[in-house]
Amino acid sequence: MPPFSVIGSTVIEKWISGNSSTIIDLVAESYQLFAKEQTVCPDSYFLRYPSQPQNRIIALPASIESGSPVSGIKWIASFPENLNNGLDRASAVIVLNDRQTGYPMACLEGSQISASRTAASAVLGAKYLHKTPGKIERLAIIGSGLIAQTTVNLFKRLGWDISELIVIDLNPKRAEQFCAQFPDIQSQISNDIESIKQADMVLFTTSAITPHVEKMDLLAHNPTILHMSLRDISAEIILKSQNIADNVDHAVKANTSLHLAELHSGDRQFMAGDIVQLMNGEFTADFSVPRIYAPFGMGILDIMIGYQILKDSDANQVTKLNDFFPTPLSSKAVS
Repeated sequence: MPPFSVIGSTVIEKWISGNSSTIIDLVAESYQLFAKEQTVCPDSYFLRYPSQPQNRIIALPASIESGSPVSGIKWIASFPENLNNGLDRASAVIVLNDRQTGYPMACLEGSQISASRTAASAVLGAKYLHKTPGKIERLAIIGSGLIAQTTVNLFKRLGWDISELIVIDLNPKRAEQFCAQFPDIQSQISNDIESIKQADMVLFTTSAITPHVEKMDLLAHNPTILHMSLRDISAEIILKSQNIADNVDHAVKANTSLHLAELHSGDRQFMAGDIVQLMNGEFTADFSVPRIYAPFGMGILDIMIGYQILKDSDANQVTKLNDFFPTPLSSKAVS
C-alpha cells in the first residue's frame, strides 16, 4: 500500500522562507495553466453558520492536469474571534491525492501555504498594476494578520523597496506587533481609514463580510489596491475603478465587492479582465483611476505549491504512515 505523508508547520515555514521566487513562478504558472484549460478548478464551497455569520470553513478542490498531474483540496477555516483567544484567525490543511489512483498521498499544514500563495498573487498583481514596480512609497495595510505579514515579507524578499508602512487595525496592539516585525521600514499606526489617502498602494487583508470603505475621495489619488479580503470596498467605488480578478467567474460571486457591483450595475462591464490577460499584455494598467486587484483565491495555487513542498521534502522532514490505508479487499485471503 502507498504510504501517507504528513508535513507540519516547521518544515513548511522553512521552505516558504527560502523559495520566494519559486512561489511567484508557481502561482504565475498555475494561472497560465488554468487559462489553457490544463487544470480543473471548481467553485469553492462554503460551510457557514447561521448563528455565527463571521465564521466559515471553505473547501477548495483542484487538479493540475499538466506536467506531473496531482489533485487535492484545501480545507481552510476562518474564525475571527480566535484572535481574542491567542489563536490564529485562519487554520487549514491541504490534502494531496495521487492523480492515477485517487489515493490521498499527503496532508500538509495549510495556513502558511495559503498565506504564501495569497501573498504571491498580490505581488504578481502589483508587478503589473503599480505605477512604479519595485518601489512603494507608502503601503497602507488594513488588517495586520498573517496574510499582510506574509505579503510584506514577500515584497522584501523579492527586492521591492517600501519606504513606509501605514498600518490600520481595530486592535492597536496587533498593529504594534506587526510593525515590530519590520524594524527596517518606517511605520505609523492608525485607526482612521482616511489614512489610505497617503498611500500609493493599499493592501486589504481583513475579515470584513460587508463593505466599510465607501467614499470615493479616499482613492482620488488613484492608488494600486490589492483587495485580498474581497469584501471591503463599496460597489460605487468598484464601478469607478479598473478591476482585475484571478478569474472573473470565480471572483464575481458570494457577496464580494465585485459581486455587489454586478448586482448594482446589472452586468460585468466594470471588469477589465483577469490576471492572465494582464500578464499577457491583452490590457494594461490604467493609471487615471484606482486599479483594484481582487483575486478570489483558486485551489490550484494551493495544490501546486503543496505538491512542490512534498517533492522537495526529504525523509527527515516527513512523517510517513505506512499502515494508514487498509489492505485492499481484493488482496485479502478468502477464508
